[in-house]
Amino acid sequence: MKLNPGCVDEYRKRHDELWPELHKLLKDNGISEYSIFYDEETNILFAFQKQEGDQNSQDLASSEVVQKWWKYMADIMETNPDDSPVSTILDEVFYME
Repeated sequence: MKLNPGCVDEYRKRHDELWPELHKLLKDNGISEYSIFYDEETNILFAFQKQEGDQNSQDLASSEVVQKWWKYMADIMETNPDDSPVSTILDEVFYME
């Protein structure tokens, strides 16, 4: 994902105030240990999440609260026409337990 320049403080603030209903939706769908990292040189955001089963947070796109969150975040990051964040799925090339 990519953050708009100068928006990192607002991005952090909004995530520090994550809506309880969004948190519950993620937890109820097996999403845990969700981290987002920021590269200040490129404004790139990298998200990592543990998940139970085959579903991840992107699979919750049809949820009303996710749609509302995307709209809320659209002014500070690159988005698709439906307000979802522009993102690239990365293939795991290394894992160590």
